Amino acid sequence: MTRNQQIFADEYLTDRNATRAYKVAYPRIKNDKVAGVNGARLLANASVDAYIREQLEALHTSKVCSAQEILEYLSSVVRGESESEVMVVEGEGPGITQARRKLKRPDEKERLKAAELMSKYHQLLVPKVQVEANGGGGLIILQEATDGQP
Repeated sequence: MTRNQQIFADEYLTDRNATRAYKVAYPRIKNDKVAGVNGARLLANASVDAYIREQLEALHTSKVCSAQEILEYLSSVVRGESESEVMVVEGEGPGITQARRKLKRPDEKERLKAAELMSKYHQLLVPKVQVEANGGGGLIILQEATDGQP
């Protein structure tokens, strides 16, 4: 991969705009149409494509949590095993207070919300659907939401 192709690929990764990235890598090109066509051509280049995919994979694995991580975290909240840090103001005498950080386990509301999210993932809360036929040959679908919303 050439130096300009490297610049193009790095610029493309910032906002996925091939036209802008091409104009940065090749500053002599001023015409958007020419930059767009050549940017698309570079994206089809095997070495540029491989580099972009490699960089996206590295970014994805380091910045984005996996579905497994989310499920494990929600499970720990439901079980009351996780801890969060909260600020607590405690009185130390008449008119004297002190703010302290304390670890706390999830309360009932937090555990319930995590359980709700887990049940949605496992499709345990499926809305009830009622179908009725009207006299004109069509169907009317009435849906009852699980959260009490119409």
